[in-house]
Amino acid sequence: MWLIMKVFLLQILAFLVFGGGIHCQASTRRLTFVVREASYTRLCSAKNILTVNGKFPGPTIYATKGETIIVDVYNKGNENVTIHWHGVTMPRYPWTDGPEYITQCPIQPGSKFTQKIILSTEEGTLWWHAHSDWTRATVHGAIIIYPKNGTKYPFHKPDREVPIILGEWWKNDVNAVRDEGLATGGDPDPSDALLINGQPGDLYPCSKSDTFKLTVDHGKTYLLRIINAALQEALFFSIAKHKMTVVGTDGSYTKPLTRDFITIFPGQTYDVLLEANQRPDHYYMAAITYSVAPKYQDFYDNTTTTAIVQYNGYYTPSSPPSFPLLPAYNDTNASVQVMAGLRSLVDAEHPCNVPLSTSTNLIYTVSVNSYPCVNNSCAGANGTRFSSSINNISFDTPTVDILQAYYYNISGVYGDKFPSDLPLVFDFTADYLPLIYQLPSSGTEVRVLEYNSTVEIVFQGTNVLAATHHPMHLHGYSFYVVGWGFGNFDGNKDPLRYNLVDPPFQNTISVPSNGWVAIRFEASNPGVWFMHCHVERHLTWGMETAFIMKNGKHPEAQMLPPPSDMPPC
Repeated sequence: MWLIMKVFLLQILAFLVFGGGIHCQASTRRLTFVVREASYTRLCSAKNILTVNGKFPGPTIYATKGETIIVDVYNKGNENVTIHWHGVTMPRYPWTDGPEYITQCPIQPGSKFTQKIILSTEEGTLWWHAHSDWTRATVHGAIIIYPKNGTKYPFHKPDREVPIILGEWWKNDVNAVRDEGLATGGDPDPSDALLINGQPGDLYPCSKSDTFKLTVDHGKTYLLRIINAALQEALFFSIAKHKMTVVGTDGSYTKPLTRDFITIFPGQTYDVLLEANQRPDHYYMAAITYSVAPKYQDFYDNTTTTAIVQYNGYYTPSSPPSFPLLPAYNDTNASVQVMAGLRSLVDAEHPCNVPLSTSTNLIYTVSVNSYPCVNNSCAGANGTRFSSSINNISFDTPTVDILQAYYYNISGVYGDKFPSDLPLVFDFTADYLPLIYQLPSSGTEVRVLEYNSTVEIVFQGTNVLAATHHPMHLHGYSFYVVGWGFGNFDGNKDPLRYNLVDPPFQNTISVPSNGWVAIRFEASNPGVWFMHCHVERHLTWGMETAFIMKNGKHPEAQMLPPPSDMPPC
């Protein structure tokens, strides 16, 4: 309790000294987000869900590159909530980044928090979502960032732009699903349907009339801004008889990459061009889960969500519409095809500043683990309780947020000894691993980085309990994906194959199943920044940590003071 009181008193002191961190100028746009419950019907049943401004998916934020937007968030729901601006680097201002108990305590029911979105180099498609419990299942929406005035797209301007938000739907309350999984120690129940723009599609009962439809004119080009807002599922996405050309990902442009399908992992965004160049007809766009887990094979094979691309004109549409060819749900080679081909655009307005050398080298294993239960009474593997870890540490969420503890020098909230190397070295991707590797330690450990240090992180996937993909997301930064591969990372050979010329610039990258991925960035954004797996059950089980990026020497290289209305802990 004394920690909470100390934070509150220090917040008042900061306001008196600094006058708060938000100073709205007349040119700054201001938006209102009202979080409240609303009744929605999917799959022939109605339930109350948490929404923003009564919409599901939530409202789209439109911005231009470099703009700052103020969002007044009112929590009129019946549970705590936070809002995160996914992929926005928020230069020197982590205070309104949003992850619960990392940069803020949650906005309590009946309370308000004024959040600042500071855009800088981002351009393209990002998104926003709740970052508390599992409420992001319904509390999410797109952020569309246009080029600055006087500049233009680095590709032919599309005739129309369309957000495509992929998600999941549970018939039961999603936080109840989470709580039941935690109570039993097992896997939480899978969703009852996948969604495209809030609808499961006409292959599901009661959904035919509400299926999302994209009407196109023959010969025109459409920019699809695709977001994977699903809690758990990586998705294969395709449009029947049409190719898609990727021109951007995670708020950064790429060299054009044409594919029949894309694989989009939770948290990622893709900008793709669709040319309406086929015979006028109706065509399905569809998404299906990618997973190597055999447990839900029947579920994955029968959970395709659809929307319809329909051409304008007078004709008799095919019945049923043409269906796209999608990979098998467990096709790992297909899952990396787009990742293998992505390259940064690299031109005068979009330079590539990948660090050619690094001063801080980190190797992090990402694993699904388990804790023993009395009499093997839990619902996890072999009667255990599921957990997950980075470098064999399963993260304990504090009750006072780490940012305020760091800023106000409050001790006892976190430790700063997160290991930079592997605590155990073994054959991480072997088919069978000793049970001793399944048990992680636990703690609230973070890593401190010096200002302007050049950082490389190698994420090594393991087969400790189950091999699977892990979409790792770093707040406050985008990073260059310089290398990846299957098997165990070889520190002598694999760096020789890095792409240091035009690697993709992303904020979320999936570690392949039984593989590794290497990223690089410059630690030039001071603050506290969360890093975690964007598969929600893995995050709940502990696959996360945080970085403290230290201030530089000059005022413009130092973290800005907090706003006056930080939510109390």
